[in-house]
Amino acid sequence: MSKIFSIALSFIILIQSFGISLGDIAQIDELIQHAQYHNQRYGDNVFVFISKHYGELKADHDKEHQEEREEHEQLPFHHQSHISSVIAVVLNTPKTELKPIEFSELNTHKFYYQASSSSLHSEGLFQPPRLS
Repeated sequence: MSKIFSIALSFIILIQSFGISLGDIAQIDELIQHAQYHNQRYGDNVFVFISKHYGELKADHDKEHQEEREEHEQLPFHHQSHISSVIAVVLNTPKTELKPIEFSELNTHKFYYQASSSSLHSEGLFQPPRLS
């Protein structure tokens, strides 16, 4: 039962991440009816219909067909969302030229030991434990 619940919850989160609400799912029948209307009246296929209502032909279609404005408002997926998605794809071309690693011996030392001048050190407080 917990697996079914987990799968259902994951599916709901996935649908919400796409910006699809329950109202949009309820309006799918209006989308299908309007697509059939466009097919019968204008001879539009599915791709042209989607382009006219959701794509690059939307502005021209809205100007030419003001009488369908009420039907267009009933179509799903027309709500404004405050979420924007950015997908970035970076293609790196591998460099074929490899630089050789240069090893050099350094004779100069940068670290020096200095004896502690603390009185606690001289009294033997910071010494390892001794066997009795």
